[in-house]
Amino acid sequence: RDAGARFERLVAEFLAGALNDDRIERRVRNGARDRGDVGGVRTIRGARVVIEVKNAARLALPAWLREAEVERGNDDAAIGVVVHKRTGVAAPAEQFVTMTLATFA
Repeated sequence: RDAGARFERLVAEFLAGALNDDRIERRVRNGARDRGDVGGVRTIRGARVVIEVKNAARLALPAWLREAEVERGNDDAAIGVVVHKRTGVAAPAEQFVTMTLATFA
């Protein structure tokens, strides 16, 4: 749990710096109405992006994408994506982002 929270902060801090946007931050959990792990990210057109962050040894991409989609709906966001940790890679810029092709389009 602590490793997950640290990774969420790392992702949020990286995105805030890379996108030069101090509104990007790690979100507090909201229980059944969770709205993702990182908030404040926007599309180029200004729509909200939900980011579900995972630091897990095993990939569970279909389940993670379903979770991101539920949280996208909870936040009334345009898209939901999953940022997941690459095994053995610490640099935040080198982590993976997964989404459906429809989300990417």
